[in-house]
Amino acid sequence: MEFKGSQGFVAPQTVAILGTYDENGVPNAMNAAWCMQSDTAELSISLGAHKTTDNFMKTGAFTVAFATVKTLVISDYFGVESGRNVNKIEKAGVHVHKSAYVNAPVIEEYPLTLECRVKSFEDGILVGEIVHVFADESILTDGKVDLGKMELICFDEYAGVYRRVGEVVGRAFHDGLALRK
Repeated sequence: MEFKGSQGFVAPQTVAILGTYDENGVPNAMNAAWCMQSDTAELSISLGAHKTTDNFMKTGAFTVAFATVKTLVISDYFGVESGRNVNKIEKAGVHVHKSAYVNAPVIEEYPLTLECRVKSFEDGILVGEIVHVFADESILTDGKVDLGKMELICFDEYAGVYRRVGEVVGRAFHDGLALRK
């Protein structure tokens, strides 16, 4: 079957939750699917105009948490409501504390949060410098983040659903070595 049109297909799409403070110190969160790591300590996110973009342009900072099976409902809510109309943090009943590293909120319900400074925001592309990573003990194995314990979800744009990120199926930078022989 052939699909016509310009809709792309890049999967899986991270379900990233961006946290910011407004000019009055009120926390806000939004759901963003188009997020990627663009360097060792850098990420890039494609965004339109939102309360979140207004906020990080004023504060120079934001956090990125990653949606999980346990946080699916609040994560989806952060994408269906506008922070311009309602205090989403209050309505969702989540708990936040201010990052010790950047002027942005850490939403405590998420087990992994990247704390970032704005490097640039041009043509709808936010580039952030990752200055600190918060990882809850519950997702660590031998002091390292264990994605299996996190139960990450991804956005399936074509079906309009969230899917659980799957099991380990191979070893990176190892299994392909068999073809060298």
